[in-house]
Amino acid sequence: MPSFDIVSEVDKTEVKNAVEQTNKEVSTRFDFKGSDARVEQAELILSVYADNEFQLNQVQDILNAKLTKRGIDIKCLDISDKIEKISGNKVKRVCTVKVGVEIELAKKIVRLIKDSKLKVQASIQGDTVRVSGKNRDDLQEGIAFVRKSITDFPLQYQNFRD
Repeated sequence: MPSFDIVSEVDKTEVKNAVEQTNKEVSTRFDFKGSDARVEQAELILSVYADNEFQLNQVQDILNAKLTKRGIDIKCLDISDKIEKISGNKVKRVCTVKVGVEIELAKKIVRLIKDSKLKVQASIQGDTVRVSGKNRDDLQEGIAFVRKSITDFPLQYQNFRD
């Protein structure tokens, strides 16, 4: 029975490269001369540091641009609204890179597919959603339907099997 998986993955190497490029650009820009502005990465948690909120927002914009240029969808970033004050007037913001389809979103996808009356079945398997059907055309209709319905989260369609 043909099937495919709906997943949400991020290339960790590209995230690391984007962080390095951001730090390089920040270190060479004149408006950041003598400041402690930088981005640090611990696995999938990015910490953005700066001297004030304005610079923090600028560093965040640079990071977003570098991630986009590297082919990483910014919708997978969970940017904290909370800005922490650290040592003196320096500030920090934490961004988390979301990987995997969350349970609520997976349930929403399964419900959408069942309500759509397409000839496919969807099931949740860990942090992926497996969609199976009788033929390839039904699966392609399912991909098109999910792609049109879910626009607020980056999804990939992998492991297409006949």
